[in-house]
Amino acid sequence: MGSLAAATAQTAPAQPPVQAFAVPEELSAPALSPDGKHLASIEVHAGKRIGVVRTLDPAGVPAVGIPIDQGFLVRAQWVSNERLLLTVNVNMRFWGENVKPWFRTFTVDTKGQNMAVMFSDNEARNYNYGTATVSDLAMDDPDHIYMPIFDNANNATLRNWDGQAFRYSMFRVNVKDGTSERVSVGGPQTGQWIMDGHGKVVGRVDKSLNPPIDHLLVNTNGEWKEIQSASSLGRDGIGVVGLTRDGKGFIETAQFGDAKTTGLVSHNIADGKDATIFSDPKYDIGAALRDPWDQRVLGVTVTADQDADHYFDDDMQALQRGISGAFPGNTVHAVSWDMAKTKVVLQVEGPKFPPTYFLLDRVTHSASPLASSYSTLEENQLGEMKPYPYKARDGLDIPAYITLPPGKTAKNLPVVVMPHGGPMARDQIGFDWMAQFLANRGYAVLQPNFRGSDGYGHKFLKAGYGEWGGKMQDDVTDGVKKLIADGIADPKRICIVGWSYGGYAALSGAAFTPDLYACAVGGAGVYDLKKFLDTRAKDYGKDSDMIASWSLFIGDRSKDADKLAAASPAKNADKIKIPVLLVHGKDDYTVRIDQTEAMDEALRQAGKKVTTIIIPGESHYLQKMETRVQWLTELEKFLKENIGN
Repeated sequence: MGSLAAATAQTAPAQPPVQAFAVPEELSAPALSPDGKHLASIEVHAGKRIGVVRTLDPAGVPAVGIPIDQGFLVRAQWVSNERLLLTVNVNMRFWGENVKPWFRTFTVDTKGQNMAVMFSDNEARNYNYGTATVSDLAMDDPDHIYMPIFDNANNATLRNWDGQAFRYSMFRVNVKDGTSERVSVGGPQTGQWIMDGHGKVVGRVDKSLNPPIDHLLVNTNGEWKEIQSASSLGRDGIGVVGLTRDGKGFIETAQFGDAKTTGLVSHNIADGKDATIFSDPKYDIGAALRDPWDQRVLGVTVTADQDADHYFDDDMQALQRGISGAFPGNTVHAVSWDMAKTKVVLQVEGPKFPPTYFLLDRVTHSASPLASSYSTLEENQLGEMKPYPYKARDGLDIPAYITLPPGKTAKNLPVVVMPHGGPMARDQIGFDWMAQFLANRGYAVLQPNFRGSDGYGHKFLKAGYGEWGGKMQDDVTDGVKKLIADGIADPKRICIVGWSYGGYAALSGAAFTPDLYACAVGGAGVYDLKKFLDTRAKDYGKDSDMIASWSLFIGDRSKDADKLAAASPAKNADKIKIPVLLVHGKDDYTVRIDQTEAMDEALRQAGKKVTTIIIPGESHYLQKMETRVQWLTELEKFLKENIGN
């Protein structure tokens, strides 16, 4: 830590307006057409996301904008050279007051016209939260794609679904008019389909609920045969990520070594034997890298402190070495390419390098910039982000990161502790718009990956089981105490701020370590654990794998009632001594608004100082620019009042 404490103060950088940090990515989800002649993307214009199609060949053709009246565009995907698939996330009220995130898909031509809604002729689309999954593009049939949805149910059975009423069926969907034809019917508990890239169903995964078991079945001439089964409790189970390149086996996730990190194996269909494809002794794979056209697995992303892509395909690995070398110290991904792999879209990102996209022409060996997110920010306005590992009180190594305010010496600083959401997620080195905003305003930001965080192996993940509000919270506390001991933090100017699970951690910090923090901010947090589990049980079924998974971390909603109450900030509001800010989107389905309402009521009844802001029309994910502006504005004001800057 000597290098941090010895950091030399520099001239204080300018403070850009809140809007500079609040703007969503100016360009995202770039996708090249199969022939490389068009580039689609989601872009922000006048604060709103729209679809955009650019013609690359011939050059000079004006770009086409595709506005969206309702919801948020989340994906652009070419299904042929002539048709583009767009996916929209729409929060809709369903069965009374519940608000759920419904995903809908439609296609347009290269001019943004001749729209067709997928499953246009299928009433079952109205009973599915998502009609967005594309299992197979089947590029040799440009007029059709393959998409699964739940069908064979009516509204009455949908209300009380117990896992038996629906069938997850595979449909062949016409991309020009949206009409659909069922090609395969799942079993009562089918949860995943595996296709071959040419419109043929190869396998499926069925998920038993009680006990939770995954069953892998293969399709042989229309007959289904089970070839593998495994318990699916927690994050175990059968994780099929695709087919081997020769189509003779499934590529699945598996656990390796003492840390039980997640890697990949191939499971041969004929003899059932597994062969290791990739593993890392310290870190889980973060994602499988697939060919966008046939969905075959080409590699993996692994995150140590930063993302790194590893390809099994020699040509793609050579490309990765070249592009990584061109931007040292930053994360570089090939995010889209044409079928010939002559044109590639690159994304480059680092703590001081907001996500920026380039178009690489591998024939001419030239790269041209497409767009830079947060384009008004300058490097000297952004904070340096470094690893800040420490040991928890029981000796467990806790990975963490610290972002230091530019122009300040790393000593006696006001600090914002920012635990991540999930909690089965993690922070890493990269551009974090919220952390960089806080650093720009003069705060050091600590982001701890407490036990139960994802990415460090199942052993580390499972160390969080039963520790929601226990050792998971202690890990956060121990990081704060190290900052104080290292002289980085002013012990009287520390605020804990979090969103989702981080909101829970923030209010727990206020309730259960009341002398450690000067203020607390909870965004869309879980504050009453039993109420949260009861809501989940109502939504997904009391015996669902969702409830089983949450119970591993939190506890049983019936048997552990006392434990749940003891770990719930809303049940312990009388212990809080510091000012509290609560923020929540009214249309949040992931964590319902009643969590913040309960916390607000408990604080007010206990006579505590609380400011509560409810944002109409916002979901769990701060998707609107105006919402982000409001969030950062209120946060900056609250921090300045309570810990200065």
